Amino acid sequence: GQVRYSVPEEAKAGTVVGRLAQDLGLEAGEAEARRLRLVAQGRRASVEVSGASGALVVSSRLDREELCGKSAPCALRLEVLVERPLRVFHVELEVTDINDNAPIFPAARKNLSIAEFTTLPGSRFPLEGASDADIGANAQLSYTLSPSEHFSLDSQKSDERNIEPELVLTKPLDRETIPVHRLVLTATDGGRPSLTGTMELVIFVVDANDNAPKFNQSVYKVQLLESAAVGTLVTRVNATDPDEGINGEVTYAVTNFIPPSGRDLISINPNTGEIHLTGPLDFEEVNVFNFRIEARDNGTPSLSGHCKVLLEVLDVNDNAPEVSVTSLSVPVPEDASVGTVVALLSVSDRDSGANGRVRCWVWPASPFGLEATFSGSYSLVLREALDRERVSEYEVEVRAEDGGAPPLRARRGVRVPVSDVNDNAPAFAQAVYTVLARENNAAGAELARLWARDPDEAGNGRVSYSVAEGGVGGGWRPASSYVSVDAESGRLWALQPLDFEELQVLQFEVRAVDAGEPPLCGNATVQLFVLDENDNAPALLPPAGSGPEAGGVAAEAAAALGSESGTLWAWAAWGAPAGQVVAKIRAVDADSGYNAWLRYELWEPRGKGPFRVGLYSGEVSTARALDEADGPRQRLVIVVRDHGEPARSATATLSVSLLEAAETALAAGAGSSSSRSAAGAESGSGAASAATNVWLVVAICAVSSLFLLAVVLYGASRW
Repeated sequence: GQVRYSVPEEAKAGTVVGRLAQDLGLEAGEAEARRLRLVAQGRRASVEVSGASGALVVSSRLDREELCGKSAPCALRLEVLVERPLRVFHVELEVTDINDNAPIFPAARKNLSIAEFTTLPGSRFPLEGASDADIGANAQLSYTLSPSEHFSLDSQKSDERNIEPELVLTKPLDRETIPVHRLVLTATDGGRPSLTGTMELVIFVVDANDNAPKFNQSVYKVQLLESAAVGTLVTRVNATDPDEGINGEVTYAVTNFIPPSGRDLISINPNTGEIHLTGPLDFEEVNVFNFRIEARDNGTPSLSGHCKVLLEVLDVNDNAPEVSVTSLSVPVPEDASVGTVVALLSVSDRDSGANGRVRCWVWPASPFGLEATFSGSYSLVLREALDRERVSEYEVEVRAEDGGAPPLRARRGVRVPVSDVNDNAPAFAQAVYTVLARENNAAGAELARLWARDPDEAGNGRVSYSVAEGGVGGGWRPASSYVSVDAESGRLWALQPLDFEELQVLQFEVRAVDAGEPPLCGNATVQLFVLDENDNAPALLPPAGSGPEAGGVAAEAAAALGSESGTLWAWAAWGAPAGQVVAKIRAVDADSGYNAWLRYELWEPRGKGPFRVGLYSGEVSTARALDEADGPRQRLVIVVRDHGEPARSATATLSVSLLEAAETALAAGAGSSSSRSAAGAESGSGAASAATNVWLVVAICAVSSLFLLAVVLYGASRW
């Protein structure tokens, strides 16, 4: 059975915790006769069993904070053993908290610098809160501030358990009247009686620049595995200050650690804001760190901004199960009845969640088995009758495995006469193997190593591998022309170079067969994914048509696009506004992903030219208004690159002719019907024809205007 007791911390040695023998149902004097005692525990329990009375008494100092830290409740799990017959009992001892720790501030004095007048009433200044080693109400802190007409105190609840004090400015400061303010911040816990701690606040009133650093986030939330190495980048905070010179130079510092042990684990680069680990994390000790980052400029006086960083430590399966034998009763007579207890075992795992859930079993199969008695306690019992003449000795191994990924295991051998032969088929470590291979690999390249386990001996455990020709389902493809597997080592080879554009996924089956009689086999499915490489350069597409022709401004800057001798042609009007699209470069890439993601760059002319190219759209547009100083023609060299490693590119040459607005409209119409005719329009005779067309357009516009005016006047007279 299980017995529960509670005792306050700091109880004096000799204090009776409970009448253990009586609570376990033992008669008077039976406790000493049956050797009632505690089984040695991994952590000092500070209690013992009184031999004569059988009472559980305090043997040494009990400090709840030392035993359990901030964990609540603080429960010590003990095992009590009694002989004749052998029985084990579980005792849970809860150590309750008393208010024996006063709140402690990180420093006895805190200096603050606040600018006069520029700091408005209502401004807040986060303060470093106090910490209390107690728990519960004894650790619930409240804060008060000594009376002041310029300052008040506001407490912000950072989480369910912690309160962070903030100093609030209630009245503008005047350095000429009061240069220094001295206040006392008092932290009071919720114990009975309550304990207090104080910190002096010294506020220096100084002149300040007009912009404080500001973080791009008020709270940074980060998750980090407890296995992260020292030096790992936790996160990078960023604060900006619009001031110039040293007033805009920002330095970073970490303040207000909760719990305070975080000071030894976290550091920040004062210049870059990068936060790194300086010590190992342990989820079992602390799983959440809460600290503030202060960004301070280098002005005189300096201003600061603050943000909060919440670092959540994720549990890693870094603790293997522990198996110990608490009692062993050997040898076992061959006439022992089924159900006889041979040994008592204790199994534990310091991890949490699935990582701390342990399953146990006996290996190999034998006449013995495990029965769970309590959480973490097992009995090794006899399940089949024994015959010493047939088997004289057994070697039993108790295995424990937690639920982590990957799981950690522990084993403990128990010598009791055991022997076992067990047939086993080869078993792959995985039912499905995912293999990644880059295209253009060399023939004969090793793709993966497959391994099947067969615990049998000699030929029964010797495994040979082969690729199955057939598959199940219409989606399977023959694999023999692509891959081969080494019969002895299980290495998977490529028979020929792979091409992503031809084959993306190949699924097949690998069979492992042992050399036993009859042979046993195991199967595993292999999914081979071919990874794309940047083996295709961008390809330019022919022009899609003319430029924009919508709206008044677009009509003045209409562009026609054509090509001749590998050169693309476009027209734009003098006076076209900035942002006017004159052409669009189009390209495609046969690769996929980043290898097919294209960007467009203006290679020539360099510097501040009249045109620019959209980085990802390929649209060529005016960077500013065009004028006659830009000349009659602009030659642009545009490079199209993909994002592969290394990148591949293609080059397009675009010739942009700068014309009058009317000429541009005509050129656009001509370009849409024949791009080559638009390109030839730049010869001498073409220029004369363009001038004639200008007057023709003017005449048409004049006639249209007169017609519209006549219609309006006619309508007005009818009205």
